[in-house]
Amino acid sequence: MYHYKRLNSDQSFFQKIKNLDYILLTCILILSILSIFIMYSTDGGEFLYHTKSHLTKLVVFFVLMLTISFFNIKFWYFCSYLLYGVIILLLIWVSIYGIKVSGSQRWMNLYFLALQPSELMKIGIILCLAKYYHRASIEKVNSFLSISIVLTIILLPIILVISQPDLGTSILIALSGLIILWLGGVKIKYFFLSFITFLISLPFIISNLQPYQKLRILTFLDPDRDPLGAGYQIIQSKIAIGSGGFSGKGFLQGTQSYLDFLPEKHTDFIFTLFSEEFGFIGSVGLLLLYTIIILRIIQIGVISQSSFARLFCFGYAFAIFIYITVNLSMVLGLLPIVGSPLPIMSYGGSSMLATMIGFGIVMSAKVHNQQTII
Repeated sequence: MYHYKRLNSDQSFFQKIKNLDYILLTCILILSILSIFIMYSTDGGEFLYHTKSHLTKLVVFFVLMLTISFFNIKFWYFCSYLLYGVIILLLIWVSIYGIKVSGSQRWMNLYFLALQPSELMKIGIILCLAKYYHRASIEKVNSFLSISIVLTIILLPIILVISQPDLGTSILIALSGLIILWLGGVKIKYFFLSFITFLISLPFIISNLQPYQKLRILTFLDPDRDPLGAGYQIIQSKIAIGSGGFSGKGFLQGTQSYLDFLPEKHTDFIFTLFSEEFGFIGSVGLLLLYTIIILRIIQIGVISQSSFARLFCFGYAFAIFIYITVNLSMVLGLLPIVGSPLPIMSYGGSSMLATMIGFGIVMSAKVHNQQTII
């Protein structure tokens, strides 16, 4: 039975509004506005499908984020295991009845949204493990039983997502889970042993990859081996980023994108178009905006009274950092293409929904930062 110290659970609606983190909120708004303009650019300077859809989802999910922020943080503590379980069931449902596109079965049709449950698992895994490690002692954390349970929690969604197949998202889910293990107090030697095991298993893992996944790795190692095929996307991406120069070509002036040299410019390669039009200065400004967002999430975690809220905030801050790092490394040719969207900027309803839910829970931690869970 749980006992709660009621410190600010009876806040009025206006008190909750006052307690919102307005620096984080402002950064999210600026990022959202930027994403609308850049999506407008991907549509050739016209208010077409991608721009309309992106704007609608932004408005709806931003309101959802604010709504979530007013829920007491202990509500998310109570629901963590349930939400994880529901997402697992959705992943199983998708593997059987999901929509199949280009050989991948990742989506379920909700009529108003093609939902990709694996994106929601990026949040679900952090919530579940944050609750598991809440108040856990170091002795319990490092026991064989505890580590086995946690690895099962992480591996179950990874197996389901890989079977779709979606290697990129499964890796991001794994990294989100592993950072909570580290924050929860698992000894470094277990990470080292896991890393050695991974290296030993790497040849077996590569041999079991899908043909297109192997091709992505080969293309990453040598993009020029197939410049008009598998290497085309990354070659054009680097040309577009380089052509932006210091100050960029200007809004709606990106030749690589407007002449359709750059495929998928509205999704995972949105940064390429942004960098071409706004150059090095704009790219640094965008990275600064993301940096402020990550630092604010960490700061909210620091001031939170419950270890559950702290673990979630620290874990989500790391997850956002990983999403950004993987996406930028991918478009710059520093990593193989793995299908990792840039938070808020990239087109995609499921990704934006998961990101806004994460921000909402972080904001809930800020609004109820004095709430303790005993």
